[in-house]
This record gives sequence, structure tokens and C-alpha cells, in this order.
Amino acid sequence: MTDQRIGDRIRVPITRSTLVPEVRDAIESLIMDGVIPPGTRVGMEALARELGTSPTPIREALASLESAGLVVKESLKGYSTTPLMTRAEVEDMFRFRLLIEPWAAETAARADPEQTAPLTTEVASALAAAGDGEANYRDIARHDARFHDMITELAGSDHVRQALARTHCHLHLFRLSYGPVMAAPTFAEHRRIAESIAEGRPDLAKAAMVDHLTTARDRILKSMSSDPRT
Repeated sequence: MTDQRIGDRIRVPITRSTLVPEVRDAIESLIMDGVIPPGTRVGMEALARELGTSPTPIREALASLESAGLVVKESLKGYSTTPLMTRAEVEDMFRFRLLIEPWAAETAARADPEQTAPLTTEVASALAAAGDGEANYRDIARHDARFHDMITELAGSDHVRQALARTHCHLHLFRLSYGPVMAAPTFAEHRRIAESIAEGRPDLAKAAMVDHLTTARDRILKSMSSDPRT
């Protein structure tokens, strides 16, 4: 089995026995890394050759990524990666999140301590991985998704949890603007939220979530101002 070059990277081809989720992860990594840039056509046959698999799992993986908003399918054109979010879209997304997530954090702080313990563990694990230099921005994006999902789950509202999940905000925002400078404040803000929830302090949890979302929005908008792509 030989290596294949994708962009400026060498990747080991995925075997034909690989499950669709693994193929999906491989393509997602190419998109999140910018190897397949925003607004670029995604060729199924080329991906199949480069990943060393058949077109069938590629097709299924792209359908899954379409539901996540990372690719879009156009009639007679096939799949393309979605464009980066605009400033107006970022502002609108955070407007929505500021409506539901402070409530979720406040409500989660009223849960039993044994229910909130996994949230503290999630933050500690992410911090440890980052401290060891093992965490990359895809790992941090996935931690961000788990962290916010765990809080909405603790709040006990399936509607709120599903509404947040449908935004796929973690994928889009990290693809748009993640930089090493953003990792440290994100972890610090997550830790304050988790501690307030674990201590059973609803007011502090709500305030910490408002602060996190507001400062995250401002960091992203600031980064967009200096990014020629946006």
C-alpha cells in the first residue's frame, strides 16, 4: 500500500474495508485543514483515488457532511465545500446562542453533582491534551461541540439541544477563524462555566456563559477583520 499526496500532505490511503465514519472523518479533516478550500468543488473520484477507497463510502460520507453544512450538493455540478461564514452570519449565530445557552448553563447548574461531573472531566481532559501539545484545532472544535452539547443535555431540553446541534456552529466557526491565540481563552472560559455548574451556582454559570459567548464572538469578528478571505 503506497502513500498518496493530498495538497502538501502525505496520507496513508484508507482501505476498502474502512467504515464510512472513518472516510467521513478523513474528508472532514481535509476541509477543516483547508486542504480542500472553502467554495471548492469536491471530486468523488479524485477523493476515492487519494484515500484508496471506492466511490460508495465517499458518496455516503459527503452526504453526511452535507447535513453538517460542510459541503453542498448542486444539481449537475456535484459537491463543493461551503463558503466561510460572513460577519452577518456570525453575528446572527451568536445572537441565537445568547438566547438559549445562558439559560442552559443556568439550568444545568441545578442538576445533581453526579450528573455534572462528566462536564468537569471533559474540560480537564481537553486541557491536559492541549498542555501535552497533542490537541490540534479539530480536537479543540470537537471538545467545544461536546462541551456545549453536554450543558444543553444537562439542562434537560431536547428541543434546545437539537436546535444548537443543527447550527453546527463549532465546525463553521473553527474553520473560519481558529488560531492558537484563541485556544487558551476558550479553555479558561469553559473551565469557569464548568466550575460554576459543578458548584451549583446558576447565576454564575449563566453569567460565565454570557461572557464566553460574547468574548468568543468578539474574538472571531476581530479575526475576520484582518482575514482577506472574509
